[in-house]
Amino acid sequence: MTEPTKYFVVTKKAVPEVLLKVVEAKRLLESGKLPTIQDAVDAVGISRSSFYKYKDDIFPFHDSTQGKTVTLSMQIEDEPGLLSDVLQVIAQFGANILTIHQSIPINGVAALSISVQVLQTTKDISEMLDAMEKRTGVHSVKILAKE
Repeated sequence: MTEPTKYFVVTKKAVPEVLLKVVEAKRLLESGKLPTIQDAVDAVGISRSSFYKYKDDIFPFHDSTQGKTVTLSMQIEDEPGLLSDVLQVIAQFGANILTIHQSIPINGVAALSISVQVLQTTKDISEMLDAMEKRTGVHSVKILAKE
């Protein structure tokens, strides 16, 4: 009996360089910028064997989220308009908000969970999370679940 596939969400800084280069080679191929695997691996500086070893096991987070529900957890300061700013980021990236739950602020910070549906037209979720974290008053953004 085979063990079920397990997935992990890690930040880019925790991913070995060879895996990031495999993702970049795949992007070059998919975009049509380079016509062959050999051209792509030469451009990013990895071997063909490394590419083939990892190509089916590494992909940008956004590619695995289309058509899924992603639940986010964040800590935000209790400031007028900050929740609206966070929701505006979601709207700008084209995700569909399904649920919002905000706790009563304690010491000026509220826990917030938001579930969003990732559509075919939704822009890169990783970039959306980054845009949220860059908002003044947002302390952290974490992915709780992907269904």
